[in-house]
Parts: sequence; C-alpha cells; structure tokens
Amino acid sequence: MAEIPITEAEQRRSTACILDVREDFEVAEGMIPDALHIPMGQLQARLAELDPAVPVIAVCRSGNRSAAVAEALNGAGFTADTMAGGMIAWTRAGLPTT
Repeated sequence: MAEIPITEAEQRRSTACILDVREDFEVAEGMIPDALHIPMGQLQARLAELDPAVPVIAVCRSGNRSAAVAEALNGAGFTADTMAGGMIAWTRAGLPTT
C-alpha cells in the first residue's frame, strides 16, 4: 500500500476507483465527484461492489481509516492505495467536491 498525495489521487480519478470510507454524516459535507461511498464498517459485506481489476484509492477524513482499508484490500487481492491527508487535504487544496 502506498500513501499517495492528493495531486496524484486527482490525476488518477479517471482510472481508479475512489473509495470513500467515511460515515454517512461525514459524506454529507461533500465527497470527491464519482467516488464510491462504502463506510469502513460495511466494507466486508459490500466487497463485491469493487472490481478487483480496477485500482482503488481509499479516502477518509484525514487518512487514518483509509490506510487500514487499503491494507485490508491489498490483503484481499485488490490493488489499493490511500490518499494522504484525506478529505481535509482535498478540500483545503480547493479540489472539487459534490
């Protein structure tokens, strides 16, 4: 698992699955356009929603939960990275949210 900067995550949005693992109330404040929202606690039950052939960039509020998710996904046969700084860094950089 690699921790990638927000600039790289933004560049890879069209070729990777952005997986937002925050809770519903956090996502209500905005998320990366076209991201897939699966709260961390639901990931195991919803793993089939992810395509193992598509790289995953896991995102949370600050980067801690997403690092654990990326590690678990890599262990399950996916290729996953985590976005450094999470949505805090993304919004501070002025990148788009929905």
